[in-house]
This record gives sequence, structure tokens and C-alpha cells, in this order.
Amino acid sequence: MDRLVYTALSGLRSAMAAQDVTAHNIANASTIGFKRDVSAAQSRHLVGGQSFASRIQAAEGTLEADNAPGTVNQTGRALDVAMLGESMMAVQAPDGAEVYTRRGDLRISPTGILETGDGLVVMGQGGPITIPPSNTVEIGADGTVSIRPQGGQLNEMSEVGRIKLVTPQPDELEKGLDNLMRAAGGGQLAQDETARLQTGGLEGSNVNMMGSMVTLIEQARAYEVQVQLVSSVRDMDMSSTALLRLE
Repeated sequence: MDRLVYTALSGLRSAMAAQDVTAHNIANASTIGFKRDVSAAQSRHLVGGQSFASRIQAAEGTLEADNAPGTVNQTGRALDVAMLGESMMAVQAPDGAEVYTRRGDLRISPTGILETGDGLVVMGQGGPITIPPSNTVEIGADGTVSIRPQGGQLNEMSEVGRIKLVTPQPDELEKGLDNLMRAAGGGQLAQDETARLQTGGLEGSNVNMMGSMVTLIEQARAYEVQVQLVSSVRDMDMSSTALLRLE
């Protein structure tokens, strides 16, 4: 009976964790550049002891982010960029650390700093990219940011910085709860000189809404099965107790 209770507990915990991951993906289905989380069952020690750990059960947990590209939607906006291939853009997190994202809805802050749509500072080769007062801002395929100064000629373009683009290996990044990617073990990734981006478009989320909704329904049903198992264990325990009383 004791083992059956732990089996039911393991199933409940896994079903709840799996639903959390799927719900998080659905909530970010319209987030620019979002990469869906992938979850899987893992072995966990639910009961620990001084000599050994026992009650090893399966527990659902987030393994990694799905790096499959999302659909690029054309916007025609000069400051909208979409990273090509597996490349990512370096930005500055609120804590000052360098992190990486595929979100490319760029804008110029009131202080002249190039930032993403959620307010993260875009990093260049020498730090944050500052945009002086200008009539035109253009971003090249290699991340080069050029401007036409106020009062300048139509063909007078000046380079003010270059967006730092990286192309990490799958095991070089870790996804945080803020949906930003960080270098595994800390530190920063080196700039990839061959990385390219596309201007005038934004990469959407790679979440498949239809598939995610079906998965969520399946996970809800799996949770109900585990609840029924707990109820059955309770009934069996009550029956056993009643038999002992008769003796």
C-alpha cells in the first residue's frame, strides 16, 4: 500500500509539472522570439536518509528549450530584426549580466540607447549601442547600425556600432525563468562574425498552439487518472482497517 501511495504521488507531481510547462508555453505563444520549454520525466529521490536515499520516483521537469525557429513575419519596420539560423542577439539583463535573446523588436530609448521591446539594452562589441540624434537609422545584415545625422546628406551614413550576435552550441546555453538564455556556467559567449540577421521582420514564437492545447488536455486527463488512483488507495486502506477491526 505504501508503495502505491508513492506511485500515485509521483504521477500527480509529474502531471502538475507537465501542465505548468505547457501552460507557460501557451501563455507565450504570441511572445516575439519565444522558444518553447521541453519537459520530460526524471528520476528523483522523494525520501532521503543518512545512509541512503529511497523512494526513487519519476518527476516531470523542464529539460531545455526547443531551438526550432519560429515563423518570420514581415513588418517593414527598419528596427525590426530576425536572427537567421541559430544565432542570437546579446542584451543586458536587469542585473547587468549579458544574456541572449531572439526578440528583435528594437527601439531607441529616450536617452538614445538601442533596446528591445521589453526594455533590455542591446549590446554591441564595446558595450551598449548609443544612437545620436538622426533622421534615419539602418541595421545591416551583419548587425551594423548606421545613421544619417540630422542635417546630413541623403547618402551620408555613419556607423555607430554593431550588434553582438552569437551562435551558441546547444549545451552552451541555459534558459532562465525570464525566458532569457544565459551562458552555461556564467561568462559571455564570443561574437560570431558570420552570424546574420534579417531586417524588416520579426520571428514569432515556435509554440504550436493546436498541439499545445491537445497536450494540455491529455495532461489534465492523466492528472485525473492519478487522482482516481489516490482515491482507490484510500478506499483500500479503509477496507483493510475495517477488516482489522473485525478481528
